[in-house]
Amino acid sequence: MTDFILHFLICNLWINAMILLLFAIKKILKAHLTSRTQYNLWFLPLCLMAIPFIPVPSDRTFSLFSWLTGFIHKTSPGSTVGNAASTLHSMDTVSGWMNDFTISVTSQTPSLVGRILFGIWIMGIVTMALLVWKSFLRLRRIRKSALPLQNREVRKLYKRCLEEMHIRKRIPIYSTAFLKSPVITGLLKPCIYLPIRLISDYNSETIGYMLLHELEHYRHKDNLSNYLLLLAQILYWFNPFVWFAGKAMRCDREIACDSAVLDMLDTGSYQDYGYTLINFAEKISLSPFSSSLGGTIRQLEQRIRNIALYQKPSSLKKSGSLALFLAAALLFAGVSPLLTSYGAANDQYPWDTSGKNISVLDLSDCFGQYDGSFVLYDQNNDHWSLYNMDMATARTAPDSTYKIYNALFALEEEIITPEHSLLPWDQKDYPFDTWEQDQTLQTAMAASANWYFQTLDDHLGNDALQSYMEKVGYGNENIGSDLSSYWLESTLKISPVEQVELLSRTFGQNAFGFAPENIQAVKDSICLSSSAARTLYGKTGTGRVDGQDISGWFIGFIETSENMYFFATNIQAEANATGSAAAETAFSVLSLLDLWQQR
Repeated sequence: MTDFILHFLICNLWINAMILLLFAIKKILKAHLTSRTQYNLWFLPLCLMAIPFIPVPSDRTFSLFSWLTGFIHKTSPGSTVGNAASTLHSMDTVSGWMNDFTISVTSQTPSLVGRILFGIWIMGIVTMALLVWKSFLRLRRIRKSALPLQNREVRKLYKRCLEEMHIRKRIPIYSTAFLKSPVITGLLKPCIYLPIRLISDYNSETIGYMLLHELEHYRHKDNLSNYLLLLAQILYWFNPFVWFAGKAMRCDREIACDSAVLDMLDTGSYQDYGYTLINFAEKISLSPFSSSLGGTIRQLEQRIRNIALYQKPSSLKKSGSLALFLAAALLFAGVSPLLTSYGAANDQYPWDTSGKNISVLDLSDCFGQYDGSFVLYDQNNDHWSLYNMDMATARTAPDSTYKIYNALFALEEEIITPEHSLLPWDQKDYPFDTWEQDQTLQTAMAASANWYFQTLDDHLGNDALQSYMEKVGYGNENIGSDLSSYWLESTLKISPVEQVELLSRTFGQNAFGFAPENIQAVKDSICLSSSAARTLYGKTGTGRVDGQDISGWFIGFIETSENMYFFATNIQAEANATGSAAAETAFSVLSLLDLWQQR
């Protein structure tokens, strides 16, 4: 929850920016927008406010805005890559013929501050909810005191208004002494309430205008927007921009209803409608659940100005308004992935298991103290074997296992070649002697030399990397904006099932059309052991945060003369979940399945 509240605050900055942008759009293009469109535009930030609470990943449809998505991932709370002075850790695998070196990343989330902010936010929500409940009780008392409308003349007038607006549903209408202005309230069962004073001073023209206005609120489901706006203001109670937008939205709603009524009247009746508004728009504060003819003095001034200057919109203006609304909607849709990054950080791969031959394994003894999963795919028999389906489809950082594809992408772009993969050491100090030397693809993969692969990323560039991510469908495909860290407990996430699928499609089928010599070069770099009968390929990875090894990977495949077996093992814990531990777990499972016997 502490992560959420900090991310939520960051989202508020983007929401505020979009609210200000909307104000600017409305101000600049006001003459070209219908009253209804100006009101409908407010639903765009309202929808945007709901997105932080929906745990869904950012959709690749909005790749146009990928640089913004990268920024939010860079600034959102959680784990970020530490600097060169970070704690580092080295591991030997079970047999000693491969190494996995990992650097620690630092969690920069101030948990205490997060808890305090979360507590304040919840207290504000509770306070707002109590105030809303108080308003609801007041409304309830008014409802109980109201009586069905008895005045025959007003009832006849009300019926004519319903017919004129082609409303077939009979909306109950009541009279009460506790109101100063007509209102319509109720979501599922809307009702209209008229002040008794208004009925006693019967004027058919005046009451008719008011009834038309309230029925316009009903026809456009404005009470629903009331509830949505109220919910937004409860959740965003601390944000003055949201309150300011809510006030503007209510005013635009009334103006839109006024304009709809004016469209039904002849030009000569505009002045009479304005006088009606002036006579009966008093300051009231009934309930946030209702729509009334009244409002503040400032709102009243704006509405009177709209009536005085009103002209029925032309077809051209209506078409232009629609085009501008769609353009604004597209802009807001493009920004929306920024607000889903929290949910994306905890993504689940939607694996379609229909039609797949799957065996569920009980490997709890092999995993011991670790939470984790094991996935195996038998290519010839098209058969899957899994342990822990939930974790097998849960996305997490790939860490050093990603270097397999990092190398392959660089080979495809000819940054390196199978024959010439040497990169000179940059003479920087590293915590491992094996890093402080010139590296080839073979030695860099064996030493898991981060600088080598980060150099490849620098040459590839953000656009090329993103293109390859989308081509192969690598996990959540989110490389963020920092090419030195995206695969180290940062933005890039992938599940064990996806790891196996990708290994199979790349090295088993070459489904992506990579050059065979490049695939072979990567295979050679991750070859761990070979015999006459079979060859083992694999890569470990360790996620180290705040000095603790929290995630260990071992992925790869076993190749025989007749078949290929692709596997992925991931283990997780608060500490000691390393790539070497994941390899040890994987070997115990592979031995159990009689696929590999560790020497």
